[in-house]
Amino acid sequence: MNQRFLPFLRWFPMGADSLRGDLIAGITVALVLIPQSMAYATLAGLPVVYGLYAAFLPVMVASMWGASRFLHTGPVALLSLMSAAAIEPLASRGSDEFIQLSMTLALMVGVMRLALGAFRMGVLINLASHPVINGFTNAAALIIGLSLLNTFINVPMPRSDMFLRDLYHVVLQLPLAHWPTIAFGVGTLVVLYLLKKFLPKLPGVLVVVVLGTVISATTGFEQTAVVSPERIEDATAREAFVKYGALEEALRQNKQAQGELKKKLATLAKTDVHDYSMEAEDLRLSGEELSLKKQLYGQRVAVHRHALVPAMNAQGDTIYRVADRSGWLDSHWRFAGIKEGQITLSGGGKVVGNIPAGLPSFILPQMDLGVMTGLLGTAFIMALIGFMEATSISRALAAKSREKLDPNQELIGQGLANIVGSFFQSYTVSGSFSRSAVAAKSGARTGFYAIISALGVVLVMLFLTEYFYHLPQPVLAAIVMSAVFSLIDFKTLQHSWNVRKSDGVVGMLTFLATLFMAPQLASGVLVGVVLTILVFLHGVMQPRSEVLGRTRDGLLAGAASHDLPPISEHYVVLRFDASLVFINSAYFEEAVMKALAQYPNARAVLVIGNSINRVDATGEEKLRALAEDLKRAGVTLMLSGLKKQVREALDRAELDRVIGRDNIFPGKDIALAELTRRYDQPVTSGA
Repeated sequence: MNQRFLPFLRWFPMGADSLRGDLIAGITVALVLIPQSMAYATLAGLPVVYGLYAAFLPVMVASMWGASRFLHTGPVALLSLMSAAAIEPLASRGSDEFIQLSMTLALMVGVMRLALGAFRMGVLINLASHPVINGFTNAAALIIGLSLLNTFINVPMPRSDMFLRDLYHVVLQLPLAHWPTIAFGVGTLVVLYLLKKFLPKLPGVLVVVVLGTVISATTGFEQTAVVSPERIEDATAREAFVKYGALEEALRQNKQAQGELKKKLATLAKTDVHDYSMEAEDLRLSGEELSLKKQLYGQRVAVHRHALVPAMNAQGDTIYRVADRSGWLDSHWRFAGIKEGQITLSGGGKVVGNIPAGLPSFILPQMDLGVMTGLLGTAFIMALIGFMEATSISRALAAKSREKLDPNQELIGQGLANIVGSFFQSYTVSGSFSRSAVAAKSGARTGFYAIISALGVVLVMLFLTEYFYHLPQPVLAAIVMSAVFSLIDFKTLQHSWNVRKSDGVVGMLTFLATLFMAPQLASGVLVGVVLTILVFLHGVMQPRSEVLGRTRDGLLAGAASHDLPPISEHYVVLRFDASLVFINSAYFEEAVMKALAQYPNARAVLVIGNSINRVDATGEEKLRALAEDLKRAGVTLMLSGLKKQVREALDRAELDRVIGRDNIFPGKDIALAELTRRYDQPVTSGA
């Protein structure tokens, strides 16, 4: 009983070998977890420190209350991107509101997973078929990798409601790419590949982080300048920068006004008093917010077209001019932001920067009912997707270790991890395949190894954050790209097509829908689930049915599919491969009538019902009406091979009186013998 509510008690007693294995595995995983969590935080649109926060308490809670001893929970690429995409329409990246909503989303995902686990609803994972998951994963991996292309070449990516359009704007800026940034990104990918091939035991992710940080610090990779607008010589560029700052400030004031107004409306709601002027103002501010966001998107594209180069004016002061296209290989300075009237320009690459030291503090997630309602659909999809990801990893590892897997307990562990983490500044987490595989290979024996990996993160947060200041952003982007591009697997989609063409079509359409609907990845999953249900319903509505013939060996087989002659001209044998229910009863009648139309001389039709698992009221009524109609036409309806539950249902409905007890047979052989006796016996002439 104790282990049911406190699953981590199964770790004990822990022997020396087990403790040694967990210690080595925990340290090994920590070396991967620390840089990986920072990389995934940037993917979620958060400062890197929030990746470390998500790699602390959630890791511990999931390992203690989860089912798998190998599964390592923490930041993952897919949910990081989905989190950013869900919150982007509601708040600006990097803002306090964006961070708070990330915690709120984690809480919602956690509550949903916990509820699914507590009510033993893990079977919901079956709503998404394998082709849907495969199509979605392929598209998501492609989107995640390409969404970091701008970081890889150090150009801005405008964020809108269409990922492909944003990617197109990034491609247009390729002539303005920062070559040192590209060198860091490409170099990281090359080193990761070489280490994996020749030195697989080394923590490649940690190696590239250390190398990148050292090279960045010694070469002065980061270069920034804060200048007044007057030092921007080109009037068009200067006006674009100032206008961008004005729009940002207007959006900030709008959000602040909305927040204050919503508090007043919430207070009034408790007293059942309506202030229609305040409600109208709330609608006006919401509309203004959408307008400002659209303007800001357009202005973001405009400001990023201006690449500047430093020069000296007549007074000997440094000014910035628009770069000549002929000098596109030179170092360019680009707009990085504007604050309090001062413009920040970047002439080098981007680094992680200052990371606050210390452990995450306790903060209540934002509980705005309106915002939470808007996030509900995405939160549910993230809860299911994260669970599918974690379950697939757990199953793969459990198959090798012969470990018993409890999906509902895993849901509880994942749910608690997100709930607890949300109160300590963590965003949404789930199981990680790469870190779980590292743990298994490193000799982990129990979930205690995850506790040790989280303690490694604690040491970094307390004592080592200052050493990550010069870590280049392209290194983190390359780490994520290396991880996600390896997930792209089109061979499985092709295999689904080979097995069943409709499955292959569903998988490919899910892939395309996810790609075109990005960044709203949840919509792609919903499209896949709907397509799967439609294909399933089509199969149920029009199940396989075929008139049977007899082979040379005397076996029954489909007459049309095997090019066989009919068994007899006097009767038809029909196989119906589905339950007889409301959704296909009309098709059943159509199949019987079509078979009789092919053989107009038939005086009986035998339905082989071995595949009929159940019959509902509509199916029974259709059988009754069909039997009566055929009887009036001089044709006898017969049934054979009905399962016990189907036969009992027909007996309760007294259908045997309509069809006739002598026309219902326990097996097809008895039925065929009776048909032969009745209709195929030669007629003898009288003496």
